[in-house]
Amino acid sequence: MLRQGGRAALALMSLQLLLWHESATIEVPQDPKILAELKQPPTITKQSVKDYIVDPRDNIIIECEAKGNPVPMFSWRRNGKFFNIGKDPRVTMRKRSGTLEIGFRNGGRPEDYEGEYQCFASNEHGVALSNKILLRVSKAPLWPKEVLDPVVVTEGMALVLPCNPPPGLPPPFTFWMNSMMSPIPQDKRVSKGLNGDLYFSNVVAHDANDDYSCNARFPFTHTIQQKNPFTLKILTSRKVSESTPTFLSPLGTESSKMVLRDEQLLLECIAAGLPTPTIKWFKKGGDLPGRKVKFENYNKTLKVINVSEEDAGEYVCMANNHLGSIRHSIFVQVKAAPYWLDKPTNLVLAPEDNGRLVCRANGNPKPSIQWLINGQPINSSLPNPSQQMMGDTIIFRSVQMGSSAVYQCNASNQHGYLLANAFVSVLDMPPRMLGPKNQLIKVIENNRTFLDCPFFGSPLPDLRWFKNGQGSGLDGGLYRVYLNGTLEIKRARVEDEGTYTCLANNILGMAENQVRLEVKEPTRIIGAPEHQSAIRGSTVRFECKVKSDASLPVSVVWTKDDKPLHQGWRLKKDGESLTISNINEGDEGTYTCDVKSEIDQDSASARLVVLGRPDPPMDLDLSDPAARSVRLTWIPGNDHRSPIAEFLVQFEENHWEPGRWQDLATYPGDLNSVILQLAPFVNYQFRVIAVNAVGRSEPSYPSPRYKTSSAAPDVIPRGLRGWGSDKNNMEITWEPLLDLEKNGPNLHYVVWWRRKDSDAEWDNVTTIGTKVVVHNTKTYVPYEIKIQATNDIGPGPESNVVIGYSGEDKPKNAPTELRISKVDSTKGHIHWKPVDPVSVQGELKEYKLYYSRESSHAPGLLVRKENKTKGFYTTMAEPSVILSGLVPFSRYKMFMVVANTRYEGPPSNVVEFSTKEGVPDAPRFFRINRRSFDTIHLQWDKPLEPNGIVIGYRLKYHTVNGSREGRPQMETFPPNVTEYTMRLPDRSTRYNFYLSALTQVGAGEVFAEESPFFANEAYIDQVDIATQGWFIGLMCAIALIILILLIVCFIKRSRGGKYPVRDKKELPLDSVDQKDPDGSFDYQSDEDNKPLQGSQTSLEGHVKESDDSLVDYGEGGDGQFNEDGSFIGQYTVKKDKDETEGNESSEATSPVNAIYSLA
Repeated sequence: MLRQGGRAALALMSLQLLLWHESATIEVPQDPKILAELKQPPTITKQSVKDYIVDPRDNIIIECEAKGNPVPMFSWRRNGKFFNIGKDPRVTMRKRSGTLEIGFRNGGRPEDYEGEYQCFASNEHGVALSNKILLRVSKAPLWPKEVLDPVVVTEGMALVLPCNPPPGLPPPFTFWMNSMMSPIPQDKRVSKGLNGDLYFSNVVAHDANDDYSCNARFPFTHTIQQKNPFTLKILTSRKVSESTPTFLSPLGTESSKMVLRDEQLLLECIAAGLPTPTIKWFKKGGDLPGRKVKFENYNKTLKVINVSEEDAGEYVCMANNHLGSIRHSIFVQVKAAPYWLDKPTNLVLAPEDNGRLVCRANGNPKPSIQWLINGQPINSSLPNPSQQMMGDTIIFRSVQMGSSAVYQCNASNQHGYLLANAFVSVLDMPPRMLGPKNQLIKVIENNRTFLDCPFFGSPLPDLRWFKNGQGSGLDGGLYRVYLNGTLEIKRARVEDEGTYTCLANNILGMAENQVRLEVKEPTRIIGAPEHQSAIRGSTVRFECKVKSDASLPVSVVWTKDDKPLHQGWRLKKDGESLTISNINEGDEGTYTCDVKSEIDQDSASARLVVLGRPDPPMDLDLSDPAARSVRLTWIPGNDHRSPIAEFLVQFEENHWEPGRWQDLATYPGDLNSVILQLAPFVNYQFRVIAVNAVGRSEPSYPSPRYKTSSAAPDVIPRGLRGWGSDKNNMEITWEPLLDLEKNGPNLHYVVWWRRKDSDAEWDNVTTIGTKVVVHNTKTYVPYEIKIQATNDIGPGPESNVVIGYSGEDKPKNAPTELRISKVDSTKGHIHWKPVDPVSVQGELKEYKLYYSRESSHAPGLLVRKENKTKGFYTTMAEPSVILSGLVPFSRYKMFMVVANTRYEGPPSNVVEFSTKEGVPDAPRFFRINRRSFDTIHLQWDKPLEPNGIVIGYRLKYHTVNGSREGRPQMETFPPNVTEYTMRLPDRSTRYNFYLSALTQVGAGEVFAEESPFFANEAYIDQVDIATQGWFIGLMCAIALIILILLIVCFIKRSRGGKYPVRDKKELPLDSVDQKDPDGSFDYQSDEDNKPLQGSQTSLEGHVKESDDSLVDYGEGGDGQFNEDGSFIGQYTVKKDKDETEGNESSEATSPVNAIYSLA
């Protein structure tokens, strides 16, 4: 029956949970204005740890901070009773805080304040509790006094030196030291246990000592206490017996260990035995948790961090040496203090809302759950129809204003407890807009767009969106409204621009806000920078072409490897491009063009690879030596991004040209070991140069020297020839062998010669030079010649036989019957009879013709006589050649000689001839001038070479209009006419002119000119403007006006004042005349009756001297003009002048003075 009743109650509870509708808790925004008005129960924000150990030397501070609205009030309980802070002068509470400060400046013992403390923070909406804080004072007790007897042990036996430190709070850290404050060395044999004792698996003789001292360090007081030292004596024996392992800690075959979840598990096994046992660990039924396990103290301690339930089980440690092994099992139990599965959180509800608080915790053993409300057990509080407890859950239904409170959940078992505060706040508030007013949002076209409208209210308001204040709410289709008030436009278009209004309302009121949306074109990079490879020292340019909305300003920022670039003399940003000059390896990297507007951005990157000359090869090594070769190996240097194309091997030898490096051979860039072909008798050293597309590397360091052995020459001397420097000798010459071709010491040359086509013996000579002279030879006789190089090792190969000749002499005979035929204006055919080849007395080189132009048949033309030559080589019996390049209408002389390679023979007969008339050269010059708008003047001169009798000139011309040519026209002129004036039908017409001179043969070379381009307002022939009638009339009118003005000016001056003359010659005139106060000029003079003396200025602006100079009126002619042109000095009349001479002065001749006298 009872069982059936329990099932029915459980079914009823499940049905209630299914039918109950939970409202979403209200999330209060962190808006300062809302938070200032929001009424909230207290929340603990800071508190001291549960197990609170303090230093007795310091004041005690127990922290408790809380927040709430209104500001919470604080109170404390100590050991479950109200703690009256006001009655204890040592205890104070911080302002606007619950933190306690306990001071001992005026006496008192910290131990008197040990106990359990709990803080209460309360306001009109509830009470929050802190954890129960167990306050304890740190203790560092002294070591008990004791007298320790010496410890005597036999060598090889196990030993434990106990530490037994005094109990402290917290427990001290122990360590062993000697009297010199040096740590006791620990190893596999000697180690400290977890309890602080010092364990010896076996003792040895050098363990004997009288100062084994255990030390305890107390962390809070930072003090170290030392136990009286042990004296250890070792009884030695000749033979130390070995022993099987036995456990010193823990004892027996099995033990148990309990550890709490999330703490650290330490298991220890220390064994005795000789030899020292080795410790190994196992876990039955599974592997050791590898990531959490650490072995310490020479494998004697097993540490497991962050213990969990799966770490429970049987752990086995095994100690073994070669005599045997022993095992010990440790059964590990994992318990757990309570830990949260579902921690209760604050609950903010609107009136009539539903909600719940859940408190779930786990532990081992299973913790019990207790609910409190405002610090009191919930069962002892007044009944609340809106709340119902269901196990670990409190359900709230239709909450009402004024039912706010703080609920505490306490989960506890024997290993600890958890305490959590969670308040339930019932809130009512009319809608409020939290975002900025009338916000302008700019978005990119076709992008997903969100218009935010953050709002708050309790009960939670309903929110709707409108566009441009019209229509129903926006939701569905292209629009979506989220619970937080955000309006999503799935794809923004230009037609989506406008003003959007969000409207929030609940039962307490209404609020609205507006957002203006503008749709912009996207910012895009339409021309991205391109990857570049450039040579070190060159200049590179990255282009980044951008397209964006015209109303959005954009910025272009360049970065290198995601780091900003700083502009300088090498890095320059020009608009959207980046230029880097004089690049080096440090410039290599990825350059990114970041283009940003206020609402979007784009980026593009390009890689710069800097190509440089390669680094020199390294570590040159010689191997595989042979008589004429050796292997050279090297390590290539860095190619700096440009592959090595080839390696150049150079050598230097220290005998013939020491210090001079010469090219030996080149090898492909993929080789680094080659066999070098060498010459004998050379002391080599080598270096290698790497070559890539950029250039050559620096040479490598030289290799060690390598000397080849000597050998006989293997090269025949080059350039062997025989020739005569005199008619009775023959010089035999050749090119010496190169230094690297000598192959050994003491190089000589053996030379042989003999008369060709004879059976005579070879004559020979040995020499170190490069020339042998054979004397007393006949003139121009052939000889056979050969040569051989030899050194101390032996002779080299003989050369082939070469034919040489002895010396030449002057030819004996001259060519005969020299004549010319078929002569025209520029050429003629030359004929002669050749000489006997024997008479040449040498090698026939040529028949040389000497000819000269004697005169011209053109009347009055003088010519400069110039001798010319032309050679002809022929072996024909009746030779005939053409002589060209002659000047027409001229008289010539010529003769011929025969020549060998050294001499010329006697001359032939002299022949005179004349060339026929030809066409003339071009005129010397041809000029075109324009003297008026409608005429042009052409002028020319006769040709330099008429090449005949000039009978006239021919002028062809046609109009030019762009690329079109007009109808050609022609004029002819007699020989004495050299100019022509042509009237133009149109001022803008342009012509091409072609002028040539004429002889009876025809027209000569053409001189072409184009008429220059003339503007309508200008002339090219520099017309004399002073001769034009309009200009003369204009100048006369200007002169007449100036003359009238001068007459009027001088009449007014003569009536209004005196002409100014300074009293003293030494006093200079002021550069500016001074005015009287009434504004008139003051003319003051000592010579009032003296007529004006001066000079007249012409219309051209030149000063023309009168018949009488101003010097005539000065003293010694020292009159000077100041900067403004006025005369400096005093006018004085010369004594030798009388009034009758006035007609000869400037006054009489000047028209101005004449007018002045009439006035």
